Amino acid sequence: MARRKRQITYTEASPAAVEQAVAQLGVNIATARLRRRWRQRDLAEKAGITRATLVAIEHGKLGTGIGAYVAVLWALGLHGDVARIASPERDAEGLTLESARRPSRARPATDMDDDF
Repeated sequence: MARRKRQITYTEASPAAVEQAVAQLGVNIATARLRRRWRQRDLAEKAGITRATLVAIEHGKLGTGIGAYVAVLWALGLHGDVARIASPERDAEGLTLESARRPSRARPATDMDDDF
Protein backbone atom coordinates (compact mmCIF):
# COMPACT_ATOMS: atom_id res chain seq x y z
CA MET A 1 0.00 0.00 0.00
CA ALA A 2 1.42 3.37 -1.03
CA ARG A 3 1.92 5.99 1.63
CA ARG A 4 0.03 9.16 1.17
CA LYS A 5 2.00 12.40 1.10
CA ARG A 6 1.20 14.78 3.90
CA GLN A 7 -0.30 17.98 2.54
CA ILE A 8 1.24 21.21 3.81
CA THR A 9 -1.39 23.71 4.86
CA TYR A 10 -1.19 27.48 4.53
CA THR A 11 -0.90 27.76 8.29
CA GLU A 12 2.38 25.83 8.12
CA ALA A 13 3.78 27.51 5.02
CA SER A 14 2.81 31.13 5.52
CA PRO A 15 5.43 33.88 5.32
CA ALA A 16 6.80 35.16 8.60
CA ALA A 17 5.39 38.62 7.87
CA VAL A 18 1.87 37.16 7.68
CA GLU A 19 2.31 35.28 10.95
CA GLN A 20 3.64 38.40 12.67
CA ALA A 21 0.81 40.61 11.38
CA VAL A 22 -1.88 38.20 12.55
CA ALA A 23 -0.13 37.68 15.90
CA GLN A 24 0.05 41.47 16.40
CA LEU A 25 -3.65 41.80 15.55
CA GLY A 26 -4.40 39.17 18.18
CA VAL A 27 -2.33 41.02 20.77
CA ASN A 28 -4.09 44.28 19.88
CA ILE A 29 -7.50 42.66 20.29
CA ALA A 30 -6.52 41.15 23.64
CA THR A 31 -5.22 44.52 24.82
CA ALA A 32 -8.45 46.27 23.78
CA ARG A 33 -10.49 43.63 25.63
CA LEU A 34 -8.41 43.93 28.79
CA ARG A 35 -8.60 47.74 28.74
CA ARG A 36 -12.37 47.39 28.79
CA ARG A 37 -12.06 44.82 31.61
CA TRP A 38 -14.12 42.33 29.63
CA ARG A 39 -13.75 38.60 30.09
CA GLN A 40 -13.12 36.49 27.00
CA ARG A 41 -16.54 34.95 27.47
CA ASP A 42 -18.20 38.40 27.41
CA LEU A 43 -16.43 39.56 24.25
CA ALA A 44 -17.10 36.26 22.50
CA GLU A 45 -20.79 36.55 23.33
CA LYS A 46 -20.97 40.15 22.06
CA ALA A 47 -19.21 39.12 18.83
CA GLY A 48 -21.37 36.04 18.34
CA ILE A 49 -18.49 33.58 18.39
CA THR A 50 -17.31 30.90 20.79
CA ARG A 51 -14.77 31.55 23.51
CA ALA A 52 -12.46 29.03 21.83
CA THR A 53 -12.55 31.10 18.64
CA LEU A 54 -11.72 34.25 20.59
CA VAL A 55 -8.77 32.48 22.22
CA ALA A 56 -7.55 31.48 18.75
CA ILE A 57 -7.90 35.10 17.58
CA GLU A 58 -5.98 36.46 20.57
CA HIS A 59 -3.21 33.90 19.89
CA GLY A 60 -3.05 34.90 16.23
CA LYS A 61 -4.02 31.51 14.79
CA LEU A 62 -3.95 31.70 11.00
CA GLY A 63 -6.80 29.23 10.49
CA THR A 64 -9.36 31.50 12.14
CA GLY A 65 -11.76 33.10 9.68
CA ILE A 66 -11.63 36.79 8.88
CA GLY A 67 -15.33 37.07 9.71
CA ALA A 68 -14.57 36.17 13.31
CA TYR A 69 -11.84 38.81 13.48
CA VAL A 70 -14.16 41.48 12.07
CA ALA A 71 -16.96 40.43 14.45
CA VAL A 72 -14.63 40.88 17.41
CA LEU A 73 -13.42 44.24 16.11
CA TRP A 74 -17.07 45.28 15.69
CA ALA A 75 -17.89 44.22 19.26
CA LEU A 76 -14.97 46.34 20.46
CA GLY A 77 -16.02 49.30 18.29
CA LEU A 78 -12.81 49.08 16.25
CA HIS A 79 -14.20 47.85 12.93
CA GLY A 80 -14.16 51.24 11.16
CA ASP A 81 -10.70 50.78 9.66
CA VAL A 82 -11.37 47.31 8.23
CA ALA A 83 -12.93 48.66 5.02
CA ARG A 84 -9.79 50.70 4.32
CA ILE A 85 -7.37 47.76 4.56
CA ALA A 86 -7.21 47.05 0.82
CA SER A 87 -8.76 50.29 -0.38
CA PRO A 88 -7.95 51.04 -4.05
CA GLU A 89 -7.03 54.61 -3.10
CA ARG A 90 -4.28 53.33 -0.76
CA ASP A 91 -2.83 50.90 -3.34
CA ALA A 92 0.19 52.94 -4.46
CA GLU A 93 1.66 50.16 -6.59
CA GLY A 94 -1.66 49.46 -8.32
CA LEU A 95 -2.21 53.16 -9.02
CA THR A 96 1.27 53.44 -10.52
CA LEU A 97 0.73 50.43 -12.76
CA GLU A 98 -2.66 51.74 -13.84
CA SER A 99 -1.28 55.15 -14.78
CA ALA A 100 1.58 53.55 -16.74
CA ARG A 101 -0.92 51.66 -18.88
CA ARG A 102 -3.05 54.70 -19.70
CA PRO A 103 -2.89 55.78 -23.32
CA SER A 104 -1.01 59.01 -23.89
CA ARG A 105 -3.61 60.38 -26.33
CA ALA A 106 -7.26 59.86 -27.11
CA ARG A 107 -8.21 58.18 -30.37
CA PRO A 108 -11.62 58.25 -32.01
CA ALA A 109 -13.53 55.00 -32.29
CA THR A 110 -12.88 53.15 -35.53
CA ASP A 111 -16.25 51.40 -35.67
CA MET A 112 -18.29 52.17 -38.75
CA ASP A 113 -21.65 53.77 -38.12
CA ASP A 114 -24.34 52.33 -40.38
CA ASP A 115 -27.12 54.56 -39.08
CA PHE A 116 -28.43 56.62 -42.07
